[in-house]
Amino acid sequence: MAEAVRVRFAPSPTGLLHVGGLRTALYNYLFARRHGGAFLLRIEDTDRSRYVPGAVEMIVESLRWAGLDYDEGPGVGGPHGPYFQSERLDRYREAADRLIASGDAYPCFCTAERLDAMRREREKARQSTKYDRRCLGLGAAGIERRRASGEPHVVRMRIPDERSVVVEDLVRGTVEFSTDVLDDQVLLKSDGFPTYHLANVVDDHLMEVTHVIRGEEWLSSTPKHVLLYRFLGWAPPRFAHLPLLLGKDRSKLSKRQADVAVSDYRAQGYRPEALVNFVALLGWNPGYDRDVFSMDDLMREFSLERVGKSGAIFDLEKLRWLQASYLRSLPREVLREELKPLLEARGWTWPGDAWLDRVLDLMIERIAFVREVPEKAGWFFADPAEHDAETVAKRWKPESRGLLSRALAVLERSPFDAGSLESEVRGLAEREGVAVSDLVHPLRLACTGMGAGPGLFALMETLGREACVRRIRRALGTLP
Repeated sequence: MAEAVRVRFAPSPTGLLHVGGLRTALYNYLFARRHGGAFLLRIEDTDRSRYVPGAVEMIVESLRWAGLDYDEGPGVGGPHGPYFQSERLDRYREAADRLIASGDAYPCFCTAERLDAMRREREKARQSTKYDRRCLGLGAAGIERRRASGEPHVVRMRIPDERSVVVEDLVRGTVEFSTDVLDDQVLLKSDGFPTYHLANVVDDHLMEVTHVIRGEEWLSSTPKHVLLYRFLGWAPPRFAHLPLLLGKDRSKLSKRQADVAVSDYRAQGYRPEALVNFVALLGWNPGYDRDVFSMDDLMREFSLERVGKSGAIFDLEKLRWLQASYLRSLPREVLREELKPLLEARGWTWPGDAWLDRVLDLMIERIAFVREVPEKAGWFFADPAEHDAETVAKRWKPESRGLLSRALAVLERSPFDAGSLESEVRGLAEREGVAVSDLVHPLRLACTGMGAGPGLFALMETLGREACVRRIRRALGTLP
């Protein structure tokens, strides 16, 4: 790629960064890194009615947590600042004036009430609700008179009639639009703030953005942007519109289905590597069978050519699988230090770090989050308060009490390592003429209160003789 790549992520500070925004930011970041280019963060804060205080800081924090460090933007600076659109109003006014002078835009003095009435009338007549261009014919004198009187007005783009606008999209190929379906878009509002359409075109040009990589929902606006570039005499960037994110029912992803804030996933315990890996695969694939990618892998392999057109299914089970995969790759001391405050919060104690590591070894294949150790296996740290009713109904048989009592007698004198325990239990089962499972299930129920978990003999060794004997005696005294 001959030109120096420059891409941008341009969120509005209207709330937290959601996973759809993270994917857009990630694809821009990966494209820039793959081609040795620059990744910019620009804050599109011109819609002051929706501005949320603190949103910029939360967006920046989420990007940094995910490992997406931008080269230019808030807090970093750069040669194309300022990077807040609210601080660039003079540039938009200048562009709007140029468009008015060339006849490609015009002032519009129609009130909101007049526009609402017009749309209702056109709907009744089954006509397009596009603006009827009433103000297009005001003439220079009429415009000046109304301006001089201080009458509020916006600036509208003058869409050419009966033209075709062709967009060469790096994901979707050639997409053609008829100007007959395009409205005369408002470019500059009466308060002097631009709409998205004018601001993003002006800023992308002035910031020398070479590629605009954004969600599919902006594709329908792209012909307006192409026309604005043409009217202003500027070369447009290359466009790439990413596929929609869909729920498992193939409807557009919603908060109900998992389109929640990055900070929410972080609070749930997801690791940034897992979430980034997962989001990278929402629309892109490497062209071969592989699921786990580090950031370095993604920077080497990502390409827009491998981004698909069809919607990407957001599968939380896949995200959990990736989370578990990354968790297993972490050193035990990292997991241990994350686990300790969770245990302390419950008032639980433990014999030492080596013992905690054994617990983690037993649980690591059964969890995706460290928090699931106390949630799923609190019996490592405290005697079970009750026995799982479903397991009792399924596994506690009339002969279980006698078998468990005889097992207790054996376990009280047996060496208490996993190998010896297994040998003793198998030997007892053979002497009693029963299946090994007829002893294993009551023993597990007595020691953990549960019907499933890590290997019985390893967990009994970890619990130790004293705890296991105490729990077995309690089970003999409380189970029916």
